[in-house]
Amino acid sequence: MRSISTPLALLAGLTIHLGASAADAPPRPAAESTVPARPGIYAPVTLRADLGSLTARERDMVGLLIDAAAIMDDLFWRQAYPGDRAALLGGLSDPEVRRYAEINYGPWDRLAGNAPFVPGMGPKPPGAGFYPLDMTKDEFERANLPNARSEYTVLRRGEGGALEVVPYSVHYRAELERAATLLERAAALADEPGLRRYLELRARALRTDDYRSSDMAWLDMKDNRVDVVIGPIETYEDKLYGYKAAFEAYVLVKDLEWSRRLARYAAMLPALQRGLPVPEAYKRETPGTDSDLNAYDVVYYAGDCNAGSKTIAINLPNDEQVQLAKGTRRLQLKNAMRAKFDAIMVPIAGELIAPEQRRHVTFDAFFANTMFHEVAHGLGIKNTVDGKGTVRDALKERASGIEEGKADVLGLYMVTRLHEQGELAGALEDYYVTFLAGIFRSVRFGAASAHGEANMVRFNFFADRGAFARGEDGHYRVDMPRMRRAVDELSAVLLKLQGDGDYAGVERLGRELGVIRPGLQADLDRLSQRSIPVDVVFEQGKSVLGLATGVEPGRAQ
Repeated sequence: MRSISTPLALLAGLTIHLGASAADAPPRPAAESTVPARPGIYAPVTLRADLGSLTARERDMVGLLIDAAAIMDDLFWRQAYPGDRAALLGGLSDPEVRRYAEINYGPWDRLAGNAPFVPGMGPKPPGAGFYPLDMTKDEFERANLPNARSEYTVLRRGEGGALEVVPYSVHYRAELERAATLLERAAALADEPGLRRYLELRARALRTDDYRSSDMAWLDMKDNRVDVVIGPIETYEDKLYGYKAAFEAYVLVKDLEWSRRLARYAAMLPALQRGLPVPEAYKRETPGTDSDLNAYDVVYYAGDCNAGSKTIAINLPNDEQVQLAKGTRRLQLKNAMRAKFDAIMVPIAGELIAPEQRRHVTFDAFFANTMFHEVAHGLGIKNTVDGKGTVRDALKERASGIEEGKADVLGLYMVTRLHEQGELAGALEDYYVTFLAGIFRSVRFGAASAHGEANMVRFNFFADRGAFARGEDGHYRVDMPRMRRAVDELSAVLLKLQGDGDYAGVERLGRELGVIRPGLQADLDRLSQRSIPVDVVFEQGKSVLGLATGVEPGRAQ
């Protein structure tokens, strides 16, 4: 339910560029200088997939899942922008600025440190729409309310202004009921029993906030061609604590040929875990092996995963108990990955990678590096070595960033070990040089997000150890022996920070290395001057796929 009086006045303060005000509003956040709206940094991509092999029932199911995903898109807007979305967009007369607000789900540039690009707009609230805008961390801690740290609750002010905890299933009841009904209609069309059970349980989860059973069912699915990831999932949007999950959805179609190539890697996780370059205490957990790797074409993105930079691989569920019991599923989003490689990676390599090493930048290596990033989320430990709780609880809002950093570097560790064992084809240089080109692609997202800070820590750590060097010609060259040593060194640093639950150490690492240094910024500016895109934006929806459109209950880009 909506909160009363004080929070509403605060929301009015967010939309000062539209002239909104309230007599009893507290002081508004100071307006920041704006950056220009930059819709041109996103290369437009039409998100298509071959649906010809699907049955008529499966095609109808895809349409229903897209409708449910569109609801997640609307819900994420409410979480990301704690103001009046219609008023924001309606007040933007410049179509370029309006389009940029749609891409960013608000007036803050996600690829420029969340700087505002709408005149008069203040800084983005770190708690987004998950907490009252005037709530302090001290107030939150002193209140010590049951379920306040749950991923599936919002904090609001009740009678008298006191904090109260509201479950998602209550706060977003009408929208979640519509989405749940669509999932149940899709389940009725599912011929594969595992998919039908998952959709039914996911519908129940949207109504109850209990996602564990549906996560388990999602891991049990093996033979389904159509898939959907939907609900409140990642916690990156909550910059205050990193507790609250944001709504998103992917509608997916499995690529059977590519998936067969990937099937054997999940079984190798326990052996790779035992070989991690850290003391035994930091690798004592056994990763689940009931995991699978599959390649998919995405037919629809919605919500969190569609905001700013687009996700190209998934490792889920995030529930540590589910991970320890059954592992995770790693989904490689092949068509989105190919779009980014062709439109962004190849031009970046042509500008920044030394000519003699450019031949090592390949799509197969990009695909493998991305895949093993996701697999590497299963390595390491989920609980601190002192037995006092999970890594996520100990590291709070810093947990996501270091987890992404760990997956980046352990992905390359896995590539190295598997290549040594003869499990990966191609030259090892392909993976290392493509990895470096991939860092340049990723660091252009800035350092504001969990992924962004992880990118910068990795880049600066490797640069400081000579893993690559910039020549006087402005081109970068990988030093293979030093890169291999740096991979093991950084792996050990990050795994120990996680295992120790060392919040101060993670904060210090980010402060020292999680920044874009002037030399790198100058090279990134070269990419902008060459008009090389930073990311992609999708033209998508049922009409693009040739499906019956009907009326979608939400925004479908």
